[in-house]
Amino acid sequence: MADRPQVHVHPQQHYDAGMKGIVPRPSTGPSTSQIIAVVTLLPIGATLLGLAGITLVATLLALAIATPLFLLCSPILVPAAIVVAGAVAGFLTSGAFGLTGLSSLSWVFNSLMQATGQEPLEYAKRRMQEATIQVGEKTKQVGEMMGDKTKQAGEAIKSGGGGGGATTTRT
Repeated sequence: MADRPQVHVHPQQHYDAGMKGIVPRPSTGPSTSQIIAVVTLLPIGATLLGLAGITLVATLLALAIATPLFLLCSPILVPAAIVVAGAVAGFLTSGAFGLTGLSSLSWVFNSLMQATGQEPLEYAKRRMQEATIQVGEKTKQVGEMMGDKTKQAGEAIKSGGGGGGATTTRT
């Protein structure tokens, strides 16, 4: 017995945390943080795109006004250099605002697709169908409740003598 090797058996521990990122979870809809991100980034992206457009238009107008001045006042190079530098800065600012706005809108779109696991229009269509079904069920319940109350009121009028007026109780 002493010359036989001893085998020790230890229970194996399984770690499944690595599979959580691989196996897709059932679609539960967007989380609260994703909804907050969408709500905050949509106005920011739209504002930046608007600023990009306004900056571009202002830069083009300034350049259109300044070009004839360049021809008339060609000996004055310093103001011309300032205007050209302003036009270049305007174009760069417009491009930066536009790129930032488009990238934030792209991020919102991608995060919405990841949150729902499907296209946003299909997700919205499914949610609208569910809401329509719920409204139909609620309408049916309210109709049944109103019918029951009407029957009760009719029975109360018949048993109370059919006066049709308000009934008062005395204590």
